[in-house]
Amino acid sequence: MWTEPLATRRSFLARTAGGVGFFALAHLLQREGLLAAEGPSKPGENLPASLAPRKPHFAPKAKAMISLFMHGGPSHVDLFDPKPELTKHSGQEYKGDVHYSFVNRASKKLFGSPWKFAKHGRCGTEVSELLPHTAGIVDDICVVRSMHTGFNGHEVSIRYFHGGIAGVTGRPTMGSWITYGLGSEAQNLPAYMVLSDPGGPPVDAAHNWNCGFLPPLYQGTVLRPKEPRILNLDPPPDAAGDTQKRNLALLAELNSRHLAARPGEADLEARIASYELAAAMQTAAKEALDVSREPERVRVMYGLDRPETRDYGTRCLIARRLVERGVRFVQIFLGNQPWDNHNSIREGLPAICRRTDQPAAALVKDLKQRGLLDSTLVHWGGEIGRLPVCEGELDAKAGRDHNGQGFTNWLAGGGIKPGITYGETDEVGHKAAVNVVTPNDFQATVLHLLGLDHNKLVYHHGGRAQRLTDGRPARVVNEILA
Repeated sequence: MWTEPLATRRSFLARTAGGVGFFALAHLLQREGLLAAEGPSKPGENLPASLAPRKPHFAPKAKAMISLFMHGGPSHVDLFDPKPELTKHSGQEYKGDVHYSFVNRASKKLFGSPWKFAKHGRCGTEVSELLPHTAGIVDDICVVRSMHTGFNGHEVSIRYFHGGIAGVTGRPTMGSWITYGLGSEAQNLPAYMVLSDPGGPPVDAAHNWNCGFLPPLYQGTVLRPKEPRILNLDPPPDAAGDTQKRNLALLAELNSRHLAARPGEADLEARIASYELAAAMQTAAKEALDVSREPERVRVMYGLDRPETRDYGTRCLIARRLVERGVRFVQIFLGNQPWDNHNSIREGLPAICRRTDQPAAALVKDLKQRGLLDSTLVHWGGEIGRLPVCEGELDAKAGRDHNGQGFTNWLAGGGIKPGITYGETDEVGHKAAVNVVTPNDFQATVLHLLGLDHNKLVYHHGGRAQRLTDGRPARVVNEILA
C-alpha cells in the first residue's frame, strides 16, 4: 500500500505557515527566552535575531517612519523647484551636457513648466498649482531640492535609495536595517509593513522590501492591496476557540524544543514566528486595518469619499493606524511607475498628483493633530527627477526624460526642521548645485533621527562588517534637523 512520505518539520512549516507570509514578528519567541533582544552587539557579533524593542545608539527624535515612495521620478521642476530662467528660455537650445535615457526622442529644447508656482504658508515655500493640498502643509515639511544619485535609470537609483549601493541587488533595504537595529514596539503586528497597490507591484518588485543577508524576519510584510489584506487570518470554524488554543500550545512546545536543538536557523525562526504572530494578529490586524472605525471627517480628509483618492488615501490612513500601534516602518508604493512621464506630461502629471496629493498631505495633518508627527518621520519622494529639456517635440505630447542629477524629496516630523527648503539645483533645474544630498546622506540622516549611527549599525556577513551605507561617503544633514 502506498503511503505519503513522512514530512520533515521544515516541509510541514512551509506548507502551513504561509497564511501571513514567511517573514513576521518574533516577539513571542523572545518572551519564551529563545531569542534575546539586548543590544547593541559586541564587535564581531550580530544583534540577536529578534524584533523585541532594542535600545538605540542614542536618544532618538523619531520612533517610526512612513515612506511614501513615488516610483518613476516626479518632475521637480513642475512640482517643487520653480525655475524662472527655464520658463523665460523655454523652447531655446540648452547649452549644457545632457545624459538621455531615450536617445531616439532626445531634445535639447528647454521646456518651461506649464504650471504656475506660488508661495504658501508662513514660510513662503513655493509649490506648484498641481499640489494644492501639499501647499497647505508647507509649514510642516522640509523640501530638499538638491537630491542627487548621479544615475538616470530607475532600478539603479531605486536600489541606491533602498539598499545603499546603486544598482546592486541582494542587499537589505533601509526598512530591514531599521527593524534590525530597533526591533518593534508592536506586540501583535509585523514590524515592517508594505502597502501595495491594486495596479500591481512597483518597478523592481520585491527588491524594494528585501531583507538581503539579514535574517528573514526583517523583511517587509506585504499587505494585499484590497480586502482581505491578509489572507487566511481566521482559523476554520472547526479549529477555532479552545481547539485552536490547545493546538497552538502544543505547537509552541514542539517549536521550542526543536529550536533549542537547532540554534541559529534563521529560516526556521522566522517560520515559527509566523505561526505565533498569526494567532496574535487575528484580532489586532483586523482592528488596525479597519478604516471604517475612523470618523467620517477623517475619512473625508484622506479622500476616501472620492474615487481618484480613495485607494491611496485608504493606505495612507492605514499607515497612520499602524504606526499608532507600534509598527516601526511602513512603506507605501504605487503600481509600476506612474511618475515616469516620458509622454504627454500635461495629462500624466496632473493625474498622478490628483491621486496622491490630498492623501499625503492628510497623513501629515492627521499625525500632527494626534500628536504623532513629532515621533513619526514621513518621507515623500522618488528615485530620480526629470530633465528640464523636453522629450520628443515641444507640443501637447511633450514629456520629460529621466534625471538623477538633481531632484526633490520632502520630509516631515520626527526631528525634521519644518517650513524650510534645503539645497538648490542650477538655474534650469538640471543638476544639484548647492548642498547636494545623496541617498547615502539621506539614509545616514534617517538612521540618526531614529537614534542609530549609520557607521555603528553593523551586520557581519560575507567575511566583513556590512552597513546600510557600506562605508561610502555619507553625512547626517544636520542643517535640516530641528
